[in-house]
Amino acid sequence: MSQATVSARVGNAEPATRQRSRRRLLRPLLMLGGIAIVVVASTVFWLRSGRWVAIDDSYVRAGKLLVATDVSGIVATVDVREGEHVTKGQVLFRLDARAFRIALDRANAELASARANAAAQQGDYQRMLQEAAAMAANVASDRIVYQRAARLVGSSVVSRADYDTARYKLAADSATLGALREQAQVQLMQIAGKPDLPLDALPAVQAAQANVAEAQRQYDRSIVRAPFAGIVTQVANLQPGTYLPAATAAFGLVSDTNIWVEANPKETELTWVKAGDKVDVSVDTYPGRVWTGVVQSVAPASGAEFSVLPAQNASGNWVKVVQRIPLRIVLDPAQGAPPLRAGMSVTAAVDTRHVRTLSDLWPW
Repeated sequence: MSQATVSARVGNAEPATRQRSRRRLLRPLLMLGGIAIVVVASTVFWLRSGRWVAIDDSYVRAGKLLVATDVSGIVATVDVREGEHVTKGQVLFRLDARAFRIALDRANAELASARANAAAQQGDYQRMLQEAAAMAANVASDRIVYQRAARLVGSSVVSRADYDTARYKLAADSATLGALREQAQVQLMQIAGKPDLPLDALPAVQAAQANVAEAQRQYDRSIVRAPFAGIVTQVANLQPGTYLPAATAAFGLVSDTNIWVEANPKETELTWVKAGDKVDVSVDTYPGRVWTGVVQSVAPASGAEFSVLPAQNASGNWVKVVQRIPLRIVLDPAQGAPPLRAGMSVTAAVDTRHVRTLSDLWPW
């Protein structure tokens, strides 16, 4: 083999050797660099993602009411139809008002009778006072006659019989006077102890007035009106001619103005959430549409605290379960926004405005 050939091979082997060495050095650098990039990117993402709290367990809520009345009666008319929008104070349905009108007329008659009786009692009291005054004058005259007879009973002017007659008459008239005064006192108690009290201030008249007020209230409640604006639903459950017992639900009324979002985040997500935080709300029914709102309040207790059968954590096989604390989110009014209906599923993203720092990685 010639010297030139050997030199050529040696010359070709040196770049290949350097390239292999370079690759051996570059591989760990790339591996370490990739790990560093992932760590830095993850750290940046973690630092920037601590501001928002996304809550999937969220639903649209609205003020709703099962319409009922506290009086019983037969349904006369139903003045709304399914899905109709009603305003506050609008008539929803009416009960047959004849029974309530009869009761009201009876109560008014009893009130008039109570006032007449009260006026008669006041008049009787004044009459009894006059009779007592007249009897008191008789007693005074009898006492003068008796005293004169007592002085002259030993003479021939007044006999013993006249003396006894004067004494007995004084005693009888005195007893009658006492009885009249007691009757007047009893009559005074029946008019509340005040003879000049107005009729409407007397207890019997006030009781009759209360009966009239109750009869009027029941008559007014026979016409059921909407307590707030909204949309009626399940109206078909109520038909004219149906007997509706008191406090029985007739149909539903859902508000179209008093609407909010109830979010149920985990307790571990509430570290920086507070009332007043801004919220972006996405409704599953309307993809791409975002409502804005604000956290109105954070519930003082978890949802489990209000359950019918709360969890008993005093057992030996206790398992820690992350609880959920309800949030109430009020939505800002949006012009031209599609309607929100109670029960719709939404996703709420709360802007806590909290910025994470590296010290949060080691809170201890």
